Amino acid sequence: MSKQYIYTIADLTKKRGQREVLKNIWLAFYPGAKIGVLGRNGSGKSTLLRIMAGEDREFDGEARLTDGFTVGYLPQEPQLNAEKDVRGNVDEAVAHRRKLLEDFNQINERLAEPIEADEMEKLCDRLARVQDEIDATNTWDLDREIE
Repeated sequence: MSKQYIYTIADLTKKRGQREVLKNIWLAFYPGAKIGVLGRNGSGKSTLLRIMAGEDREFDGEARLTDGFTVGYLPQEPQLNAEKDVRGNVDEAVAHRRKLLEDFNQINERLAEPIEADEMEKLCDRLARVQDEIDATNTWDLDREIE
């Protein structure tokens, strides 16, 4: 996979009333990037993360996730399903990552069968995209992370 940004923020400003919480922010991330957001209380850290997750759309500027990628966001006070235990809530939160592994395995199973060349090419392209996302989200180690 060529190095392309998977998430970009350009000239982003967020206001609460007259107060600018974020002002003229410019950021870009490569696949697999590990980021940290530091700042004093009230400086806009959680606001920035909510914008990146698509939960806050009231801002000026641009925040864009590249097609084919997703953003996960765990709020400071998560809403847990009281009918599930801790493992059940965690499994629910990582369901999209678990589906990537299932898709990867299903595509490989299909590739092991006799298929036409054009279908094989499509499956190989899809497999590459799924594997790139698994690599970028470190999903290969999902079960170890959960434990």
